[in-house]
Amino acid sequence: MFFKDIAGQDSIKKKLINNIKEGRISHAQLFLGPEGSGKLAMAIAYSRYICCKNPGAEDACGTCSSCVKFNKLAHPDLNFFFPNPSKKQGDKVFMSKDYITEWRSFLENSKYVSLNSWYSHIEIENKQGIINAADCNEIIRVLGYKSYESEYKIVIIWMIEKLFHSAAPKLLKILEEPPPKTLFLLVSETHDQILPTILSRAQLVKIPRLSDEEIKHGLSDIYNYNPQLAEEAAFLSDGNFFQALALCQNDDTRENYGRFLRNWMRNSYSFDLKEILKGVDDLAKMGRERQKSLLNYGLEIFRQCTLMNYQANNLVKAPAEAYQFIEKFSKVLQPDIALQMTEEFSKAIYHIERNANAKILFTDLSFKMYRIFMTAKK
Repeated sequence: MFFKDIAGQDSIKKKLINNIKEGRISHAQLFLGPEGSGKLAMAIAYSRYICCKNPGAEDACGTCSSCVKFNKLAHPDLNFFFPNPSKKQGDKVFMSKDYITEWRSFLENSKYVSLNSWYSHIEIENKQGIINAADCNEIIRVLGYKSYESEYKIVIIWMIEKLFHSAAPKLLKILEEPPPKTLFLLVSETHDQILPTILSRAQLVKIPRLSDEEIKHGLSDIYNYNPQLAEEAAFLSDGNFFQALALCQNDDTRENYGRFLRNWMRNSYSFDLKEILKGVDDLAKMGRERQKSLLNYGLEIFRQCTLMNYQANNLVKAPAEAYQFIEKFSKVLQPDIALQMTEEFSKAIYHIERNANAKILFTDLSFKMYRIFMTAKK
């Protein structure tokens, strides 16, 4: 992964490169940003630039021996740690190195990833992964050796918030007093779930949510999708490049979101129980990423309806078909209803990420939508 492969985030790229050139590389850095912001890709591109033997003004050279190894994520001074299955199989405790082959193939498929897509890749989609004490012991062991060929020995810990609480003490001392020329790059989505003792030991590098324009240009310039498709995906993805890519790769999903949401709202409004339960069955059959995409699409529609209700039509950025839907739906979805709907959809996304039962969750959400509509009628 290179800096050029990352959509937007130009100011972050320049800042990181300048820090390297000026010799201001903090030994522990936290790359914090929402899903789809490119934080893991940024950490890898940053590592590549540090290790590159002939770095350019804006990116690594791509041809030196270090870059060749980075192409396969197999550089001897690059070490990955990430959530893996929390259960034992017999007497074996799983560690990140047990899944390094799957991890490399996972990142080769896409530069933008999510925790759920990783769980799906290693077939533990209905379970939760952790970074355990065995991984922390492995970090200490690895850092006990000198670097092989680069100036720095780099440890990238993806989703540091998944660090098991009893394992944290093993990591704290080496984070505070690491061996010389050691670089920790911690990657996270949720600031509040990271242990304060970890936060206090790392320099924060905040990776912001992407704008629609950055997503549009990234899809068209880096991935060569046509501009119209890129614009639609940017609108639906709510700043999440991972979701935008998924939408571009699945035309049926993208085209069906508007119709599905429209029917779902109509059935909830009229409390057509038969159709509600049928829709819930359809939702339950979707993967968690598609469920989240649909809910995020709903959140974007609610936001655009609110803008229209406040006469800010010039701020409504949507493709023609979606614009017509928003124009009609905004007459029903008044600001107070939109606010309540937004809260419920956001809670649903939160629970999906934590393996809630899909049928129970979406049945409950449908009933809540009905109550919101009925309360607004009174």
